[in-house]
Amino acid sequence: MKLVVGLGNPGKKYEKTRHNMGFMVVDEFCDIAQIDCDKEVFNGLMGRAKLFDDDIIFFKPTTYMNLSGNAVIQVVNYFKIALEDIIVIYDDMAIKPGNIRLRVGGSSGGQKGMQDIIDKLHSQDIKRIRIGIGEPTYHDVVDYVLSKPVDEEKTAIENAIHKAVLALKEALKSSFNKAMSLYNCNTDESI
Repeated sequence: MKLVVGLGNPGKKYEKTRHNMGFMVVDEFCDIAQIDCDKEVFNGLMGRAKLFDDDIIFFKPTTYMNLSGNAVIQVVNYFKIALEDIIVIYDDMAIKPGNIRLRVGGSSGGQKGMQDIIDKLHSQDIKRIRIGIGEPTYHDVVDYVLSKPVDEEKTAIENAIHKAVLALKEALKSSFNKAMSLYNCNTDESI
């Protein structure tokens, strides 16, 4: 069984904000694959499907970003999911809007939701897809991540979400390494 976790904050107030990139990727993937990801369980919203010969759980913690690990560890323990079968999707200020980065392991880079997952699972060896949101130029960091992108930045981030959906599909269909080789690039091209 595999677990795909999209990070974000619950509620209308946070919809489409920079901090909800993980939610948006999971939502778009599930919409395309016609998977309902709305079962309230384990302090989150969950959907399950059989795809590419694997049982896959799609999960969006509703604990708020900084406590994401509390929800994720419940799913991991209940379904006995191995670390190598987990993919976490989230926003990253160190990456330019429009770009994505896939990575296996490493630090959280200061992303508090990812850090909480690392802390609760006692491991940095977790696959991740990071969606670039860029660094704030005139905002406080908290205000920046909790605000909605506009204009060209919005278009770039929407393109990054589409790329992340394709990368996730490749990771689930073939391998995470193949997805990394195809989608870890410094291009602003839209798909």
